[in-house]
Formats: sequence, C-alpha cells, structure tokens
Amino acid sequence: MANIVGFVFLCGLVLIRAAQPREDVLQKLQDISQLRSLGLAFAEFFKDITLDDLDIRMPRLPTEADELCHSDMSQFMTALKTGEVWALKMIDSWGSIPSGLLTGNTYDLGNFDECLNIKEGISESRVIRGKYCFLEVSFGQLLGVNNPKLAALSFNSAACFPASCSAAHMNAFVGQLMNLFLNSNITITGMSISDSSCQTSESEPWDGLKIFTVVILSVMGSAVGLFTLVDYFFCTNQNEVPVIVKIFSARANSRALFHIVQNKSNPNVIECLHGIRCMSLFWVIVAHLYGANMINACMNIFQMLTWLKLPFSSFIAHAGFAVDSFLFIGGLLVALVTLRSMDRTQGKINVLLMYLHRWIRIFPILAIAILVYTNLMTAVAHGPLLKSGYTGKSACETGWYWTLLFVNSYTKAKCLSHSWYLSVDMQLFMISPILLISLYKWGKKAAAAIFVLIVLLSGCLFATMMVNNYTMQIMNGGKDGTQALYNATHTHATPWLIGFLFGYFLYLNRGKQFQLSWVVVWAGWGLCLAMIFTSIFALYPSTQSGAAPLSTLAESFYYTLTRVGWPLALCWVVFACMQGYGGLANSFLSSPLWQPLSKLSYSVFIWHLFIMEINERSVRSNSYFSDYQVMMKFWSTLGFSLLLSYLMYLLIEAPCGGLDNFLRSRKKPTNDKTLNRVSDQTEQNKHNDDRTSDLKVTEATAQTSSD
Repeated sequence: MANIVGFVFLCGLVLIRAAQPREDVLQKLQDISQLRSLGLAFAEFFKDITLDDLDIRMPRLPTEADELCHSDMSQFMTALKTGEVWALKMIDSWGSIPSGLLTGNTYDLGNFDECLNIKEGISESRVIRGKYCFLEVSFGQLLGVNNPKLAALSFNSAACFPASCSAAHMNAFVGQLMNLFLNSNITITGMSISDSSCQTSESEPWDGLKIFTVVILSVMGSAVGLFTLVDYFFCTNQNEVPVIVKIFSARANSRALFHIVQNKSNPNVIECLHGIRCMSLFWVIVAHLYGANMINACMNIFQMLTWLKLPFSSFIAHAGFAVDSFLFIGGLLVALVTLRSMDRTQGKINVLLMYLHRWIRIFPILAIAILVYTNLMTAVAHGPLLKSGYTGKSACETGWYWTLLFVNSYTKAKCLSHSWYLSVDMQLFMISPILLISLYKWGKKAAAAIFVLIVLLSGCLFATMMVNNYTMQIMNGGKDGTQALYNATHTHATPWLIGFLFGYFLYLNRGKQFQLSWVVVWAGWGLCLAMIFTSIFALYPSTQSGAAPLSTLAESFYYTLTRVGWPLALCWVVFACMQGYGGLANSFLSSPLWQPLSKLSYSVFIWHLFIMEINERSVRSNSYFSDYQVMMKFWSTLGFSLLLSYLMYLLIEAPCGGLDNFLRSRKKPTNDKTLNRVSDQTEQNKHNDDRTSDLKVTEATAQTSSD
C-alpha cells in the first residue's frame, strides 16, 4: 500500500509542475488536439497518400515478413479508400489521446474485440487478421517539454494493424505518419509500440507446463467425479462408506465443509476465531482491490490524492494489521493445541510428522496455484491488459522455487505477491518445536525467555528503521522499508510470538472461569479499542495538507509499538469472548455461519488475486475509482473466489487432507467410527495450520481430532 501512496503522491507533484503552462506548450496542445480521435484522423489522412509516401520499409534488405506486411498494408489502405467494412473496423477500433490525462487517465482501450475479430480473406491462402497493440506515448516528449518528471508520464492508446506487421513495422509507420501529419519529429522512445503489448485472435500453442497443469487438474477432477458417483449410487449406508471413497467424494467432503458445530458444544472451543479470521480475510481482499486500481485502466487514479486525506482511507492504508491477526491466531493455536496433545504423550512430540503434516496441508494448493496463475490465466480470460499475464508473472517464471521453499519473504522476486505471508508463517512454525518443548519442560521460565525474545525483536525493528532511515510512508522521502520491515520474518514475528504466549496462558488456565468486575471488563474493552483505533488512525494527521512529514523516530516508534499493541488487543478480544464478557462482539464473531467460510479461508486467500487480476485486466473500458465502485468489485471478487476456492477444495485440498488423515490414522489404533470420519477430519487435525487462510479450522475441530 505504501508503494501506491508514493506513486500517487509523485504524480501529484508532477501535475502541480505541469499546471504552469507556457505558450509553446499551449500551441503544442492545440496541434495535438487534432489527433484527439487518432483512428479518424489517420483514416482521413490515408485518402490523400499512398504507402510509398510513408516509406515504412526497414533500413535493411527486406525479408519475407517485411514483404508480407507491406502487401497487407497496401491491401488495407486500398480497402480503406473503397470503404470496405473490415478496413473501417480496423480504424474504428483505434483509441485516441485519453481525456482526463491530468486526472490520471493513461489508457484509451479502443475496441479490443472489434480489432481481433477482423478476418478478411484476400485469397485462398491469405487472410488478413487484426492485431491489437498499445501505442505508448510520452506525454512530455509529445508536448516538447524538457521536464524529466513530466517526461516520465506516458499514456497508452489502442492501435490496430494487420497481424503480419511486427512492432518495428508499426513504429516505422506511426513515426512517418506523425512526421507528415503533425510535422513533428517524435522519437521512437517518445511514441512506440512493443511486441509485448500486441495480441491477435490466434491462440498461442500450449507448452509442456500448461499441458501438465491441465492434466493434473483433469486427473484429480476425474477421481473426484468417479468416487462421488460411487458414493451417491452405491453407498447407501453412509456409516460403511470405504475410506478411499470418502477421501475423494465431493459429496462427503462438501458435507464436512458445510457441517456447522453449535456454539458451546465443546468447552474447549474458541468460537470467535472463526469471525476474526473471516473479517481479517475480507480486510485483505478489500485492500488488494484498492491497490488493483494501479494495474487497470482507471480514468481518475489521481483522485486517490484526495481520498488519502479521508479518515476511511486509514482502514485501507493499514490493512497490514490483518496479517498480524493471522499471525496471532497461528501462534495461539500452535501453542494451545500442541501443548494439549503433548499432555497425552508425556511431553513427546514427533517433529518430522509435525512438519510433514503442515507441508501436506499447505504445499499442494500453493503449487497448483503457481501452475494455474502462470499457465492458465490467459487461457481462461483475455482482454486488453491481459497480454502480460498477472502481476509478478516474471517472478514466478524465474523464482517460483523460492515460494515453494517458503523463503520468499527474504527475496525480491515474489511469485504470488501475497505468498510472502505463508513463508513467514512456515518459518515460524519450523522453530515452534523448540519453543513448545521448552515451554513444556521449563514452563514460565521458557515463557519469560520468549517474552525477552519479543522485546529483542521489537528493538531490532526499531533499530533497523532508525539506522537505515527506512519508512513505510513513501511521502516521507526515506528509503522504502517494505522488504526489510514488513515482509521479513524476524521483523514480523512479534504478533505470532504474542499469540504463542497467549496460547500458553490459555493452556495453563484451561477450564478456569475468571470472575471479573464490570470495571475491569469495561477497562479491558476500553484499552483494547484504544489500541485498535490508535494503530489505525495514529498516522491520519500526517496525511493532511500542510502537515509536517513524520520523523524517522516517530515512525519507528509507531511501527514498533503497533506491532505489539495490535495482537495484545486481540488477546483481550479472545479472552473476553471465551470468558463470557464479549457481548455483541462475541455474538457476531462466534456466529456458526462463519464456520464454512473459515474452513475455505486458505483457498480464498490463495485464489482471490487470480479472480481480481482477471476482473481488472479483462475490462474493455476504463474504470472509475470510488469507494462505491470498489465495494461492488469486492462482492463480485469474493463471490467468484468462493466458487473457485470450493472447486479447488474438492479437487486438491480435501483429497490431500484426507490422505494425510488416513496415513496418520494407520499409525495408531482406531475404531470403525474414527475410520468412517476420515473425510470429516479433512477439516480437522489442523492445529498446525494457523495461517491467513490456511487457518480453515477452529481450535475445536483441531482438539477433537487430537482427541
């Protein structure tokens, strides 16, 4: 979010500078206004010239491709003069100079489908097809302004040419045309088309990885479909369904997914975790949708300069606290549930099995997500902005293994930009056996050592910001500290460790009812809400016009203290809800309706960016930034993310989880009832899966499976 704020702020400075016009600039603007509709201007111009007048031949010996492009261009210009429909469509699909450049509108998308649907047969063996490309124009160079900041701004306008012409041909054509039409010598860097922005109606051939992805999904889909039919038609007694059928049956897994446990049915249940997890997930999705305005064709992106001064924007700018909530829940459940299971094993813990269980839970869906994001996004959707695929595609192609090794929290290349959180959570989970064994053997002495570790890590965060002059607010002018301060595990471990200690506290006081006076309860809620709203709104005054920028010292104190204050506030929320002091908050967060979504939260977290990128990049017209528009996008993104997550849950997540439970159950004696509940345990045994979205189960189901 800091990068978005910084970009908008920089653009605002450029606009202020650009708002001081000179006479020569105004004259240039008057000349350029003639090209407001580029397609019509070019069409009118074509009537009086020939292809030879433009001289688009390359400064080298012509190749077969050069000759084919030259021939198709001749056919196009001839057809245009005679008024043939296909040639008129090619011109009609062009964009123009976007209106609202000074409000951040940098795209005119033209008519994408009209261009790609052009298919004119010239002869039996020759067909002219449309090629849709973006003509990138430097605003400063077009105006002839020697301002480096203004020259850095550019806009993109749609252009449509015969598919046989490459970007080099089109650049030569556009350059000559602009020179003749405007009497302007615009350089190739000032106005150019790149092959990477061009699309045709012809599908690219599938490579081996794309075929592999489809085969994997097809095999899993066939297995799920087959065993679902067996379950439906041949298993009349659900108490005698074979284990392998329950593992793959969509019917059985759906029953487990949508099974709702009534509140208070288990005294060890922490019901409010469902609501905290789901609300944090919504917060993450909404924040990503606001950021998505930076990758789509938004006509008023500079409106964010005004929006950032509103109190509501603080909720989005500080959505990173949702990640702290997930880390807090993760640490809490790892400590609480594992310590309870260690009670039954006299303090023994199978570390390798613990790691294997976590890997099986996280890895399959993450690996499939990388395959789908990388190979199938452009196969299932297409649009003007989808040519380059999703954000971070190059990082996935070159550094996917960092994500699967769960170390991309320390690398710049992040395949699936939101997967850094899984790396942080996994790395903390890897050290959890040391902390668990220490707590079980040395009790409060080990807890004191963990407290000291929290203090040291907080000091590390503070010192890192001070020494390096890091900032999370780009407007402050310091170095961007996102990688070192936000993504790094050692600087983001504090919420997880606080949750871990709180889980130990609940373990020590299991079954105990605390009798608190109303003064203590109100004081607890008051302090809790004070920490929550201070964390969100403390930086709000610094966003106002005329406010002095935050000093490094002030910002260091803010990020250090809020990384401790936020999880401490959640400690009170959970404690109050468990002890019966939650009131309306407990009624809302502990509602049974959260349970199915809570179980799907890992998949929703993984797949919501896939849906979001498709929605934003497949648009055919410019979008408009407003809170209302983002809220509408939220519901569509959430709805389709839930559908896709449910499908992937049935195909990948539930079968892998069922196989894991089946293998674990074979290692210890079990009765028929337990064996018949293997499919239900797909949502159980997840006391080690406490991450944003992989926290799909409650402490209750984790405890039940451990029992």
